[in-house]
Order: sequence, then C-alpha cells, then structure tokens
Amino acid sequence: MQSITIKGSKRESVGKKASKALRNAEMVPCVLYGGESPVHFMAEEKSFKPLVYTPNAHTVVIELKEGERFEAVMQDIQFHPVTDKVLHIDFYQLFEDRAVNMEIPVKLIGSAPGVMNGGRLMFRNRKLTVKALPANLPDVINIDISKLKIGGTISVGDVLSEDYIFMHPDNTSIVQVKTSRNIIVEEETEETEESSSTEETPEAAQ
Repeated sequence: MQSITIKGSKRESVGKKASKALRNAEMVPCVLYGGESPVHFMAEEKSFKPLVYTPNAHTVVIELKEGERFEAVMQDIQFHPVTDKVLHIDFYQLFEDRAVNMEIPVKLIGSAPGVMNGGRLMFRNRKLTVKALPANLPDVINIDISKLKIGGTISVGDVLSEDYIFMHPDNTSIVQVKTSRNIIVEEETEETEESSSTEETPEAAQ
C-alpha cells in the first residue's frame, strides 16, 4: 500500500485552549494510539491534504522532529461543521505482527451486461472495511462486474480473500444491476402481445 509522510512535532500542551491556538496557526492537533502510550503531536494542516482529500487509501509515516518515526493509519478525523477545516486527527500505530482495521476503496472492473441491456447499476458500497496485517492491506478492492446481469448482485461473500477479512456480513451488497422501468414496460408489452396472438390462433385455425 502507498504511504504518505507527515512531518510534525510533539505537543507540549494538550488542552482545548492549546488546541485552539494550534488551529489558529494552521496546525492540526493529532494523537497516535496503539503504542505503549498515546503520542500527542501537531503538523501543518496543508501536509494532510494528500491523505484526507483523496478517494485512495494510504498508510502514514509520522516523522517527528524529536527523532521519532512511526508507521500508522488514520483512524478518525474531525472537521469544522461550517468551514470543513481539519480540527483533529487520530492515528493508530502499525506493527508487522498486529492486524489493523482500515477502510479500502472499491473499484469496479469491466462492463456489466445487465447495464448494456438497459439495467441500472447500483454501486452500494464504494468503500469496505477490512482487517489485515499491514503487509496485506490492499490499495483497492477490485470487483469484476463483467458477468453481472439484470437482477444480479455481488456481495461481500462473493469476493472473500485470504489476505484480509471483511468487517461486514457476507450478504452485504457491493454492487447490483436493477431492472429499469423501461424494461418492465417492454416486458409487459411483449407479454400482452404474446397473449393476444395466442387468443387469436384458434379463431385463425377455424
């Protein structure tokens, strides 16, 4: 999985007043969990743009000017309700032998025959949460829809992997092709025409 480096420094104060002062200086207060004790640090707001404003999944390398370096994943993020500025971010430290939960984007591969026949593609889950060792975390979950017909559904249980565990029930729908109204009308019309032809056949035979 691709990684993004965040450079920051430890925070001396962790109260609300100190956090507000950091935000006014365009810095983001952060906490790293998962180790022996939480690590409180800060980093420039602009350094988080490649991590936050992207549909892709990334791990993070946190480099502190005090000389410490951590590998982590983003666990939680808070935005200002009006300005959408980043207010706070929680990270979870990665260890080679410890599985971690992470949200991974879903990518559809191919063209669904059901859509080409007039159906409507419903992309139900564009991201899925998986649990895996850091080395097995995928960049993306590819879903092949080249055999998906009208009325068909691809669920979590259809795309299981040995490298990671989905944190969703097997029957969780990922993508499906639903029947459109036009197709329903056409089918009803065809059935009506067939019925009429069947009724007229005996009379024609006489």
